[in-house]
Amino acid sequence: MRLMGLDVGTKTIGVALSDPLGITAQGLEVIRRKGQEKDLTRLRDIITEKEVSGIVVGLPRNMNGTMGPQSEVIREFASLLENTFNLPVVMWDERLSTVAAEKMLISADVSRSRRKQVIDKMAAVMILQGYLDSNMKYKDGENG
Repeated sequence: MRLMGLDVGTKTIGVALSDPLGITAQGLEVIRRKGQEKDLTRLRDIITEKEVSGIVVGLPRNMNGTMGPQSEVIREFASLLENTFNLPVVMWDERLSTVAAEKMLISADVSRSRRKQVIDKMAAVMILQGYLDSNMKYKDGENG
C-alpha cells in the first residue's frame, strides 16, 4: 500500500511517497507546473512506476479552520486526480505544513537557495506523514 502525498501550489507540486508498509513518508520531487495535461502525465508516470494505491492531497485551510478560495481550487484538482487515475484521494489539512518544513530545513542548516528548491517536497512529506501517523494511531486502537 504505497501512498503519494501532494502539496499542490500554483507553480509547483511537491510529491512524497510512503514506504510500501505505509509507515514513513519520503520526499520524491517537485513538479514544475506546465499545464494540466503535462502535470497529470508526470503524476501518472509516478503512480505507475511506484505502484501508488492512493493519494493524499494537502487541503489549505485558514488558521481558524475555514476554507479559503484556494481550498476550492485544490478540491477540484483532487477530484480531477480521483477521476483521472481511479484511485482513492484523501484531503488532509495542510495548515502549517510549509512552516514546519521550513523550520526543519533551517534547523538542518540548509541554505536559503536550497530550501527554496525543496520546500514543496518537504511540505508534501509533512502532509503525508501526518496522514500516515493519524492512520497508525487508529490502527493501533488509539482515539486520535
